[in-house]
Amino acid sequence: MKFDPFVAQIIIATDFNHFTTCDVRTSYLTLKNDSLLKPVDARRRIYAELLKLVKKGWLTKVKPSGKGFTRFIKTTKFDENVLREICEPTISTTELIDKKKSLVDKLNHYKTELLLNLGESEAYKELYTEFPELGNDIQPHYNKARDNNTRILGKIKAIECLLNQN
Repeated sequence: MKFDPFVAQIIIATDFNHFTTCDVRTSYLTLKNDSLLKPVDARRRIYAELLKLVKKGWLTKVKPSGKGFTRFIKTTKFDENVLREICEPTISTTELIDKKKSLVDKLNHYKTELLLNLGESEAYKELYTEFPELGNDIQPHYNKARDNNTRILGKIKAIECLLNQN
């Protein structure tokens, strides 16, 4: 069912029943936060969405006998779970594949960077062994390379965790 996710989000609230189109519109305008959206257009769009649920039997439309606003009441057929799914964004398979490829690319980049930094750390160790008198000059560079290794290793673990989770 194609349905506006903002309207769905509003009407699935358990304490939201026996409402008017204007009640939904007020919440809709707040949620949508679109300054270009005219309240009249929003009300028309919302009314059309509510009529979809009336046709499905999920809402009952109650017209006042005199003056007043038409109200909508949730029926026993009202399926909150279906509307909740509409509220939650769905990610297509191609988007998932693209995201996974992007993560793998980042992972490979960080692994390459880690290897470079490990080589740099080893070079500083070798230089210190060969030229111990330059220890004060070498030590800060070695510490920086070692810190970079730790930082990059953390990034690698985070990405691997995400990839293993999916």
